Amino acid sequence: MSGLRLLLGFDYGTKQIGVAVGQAVTGQARELCVLKAQNGVPDWSQIEKLLSEWQPDALVVGLPLNMDGTPSEMSARAEKFARRLNGRFNLPVHTHDERLTTYEAKGERMRGGQHGGYRERPVDALAAALLLEGWLTAQSIA
Repeated sequence: MSGLRLLLGFDYGTKQIGVAVGQAVTGQARELCVLKAQNGVPDWSQIEKLLSEWQPDALVVGLPLNMDGTPSEMSARAEKFARRLNGRFNLPVHTHDERLTTYEAKGERMRGGQHGGYRERPVDALAAALLLEGWLTAQSIA
């Protein structure tokens, strides 16, 4: 993980993609924004703008595996998104098992007083932060 300082994490979805920013030094990440997607295709210019603004050293895309660890239909789409990020922006892209991050993000929001209303205040960016922190933790253990 040497040389990695700043990372962007993506919680890929067909309607929206959560984005978070994290630091390798602290191992922490925070919500950044939620991007709209049309059938899983983002507005690439928005991603380009984020990359220009944050200048990350690498990107992490959540891999939505089934509970038994096998790939799902969505994990194939997330891997395709990861390959496109790498191809378009020539940055290292890592994938990370994101099982339960959306569930955990909803739980955090409920503990914070939000019930329902995920359309008005989506949890995708929080899920991206949680998966990015999970990836950072896994790297520090390895």
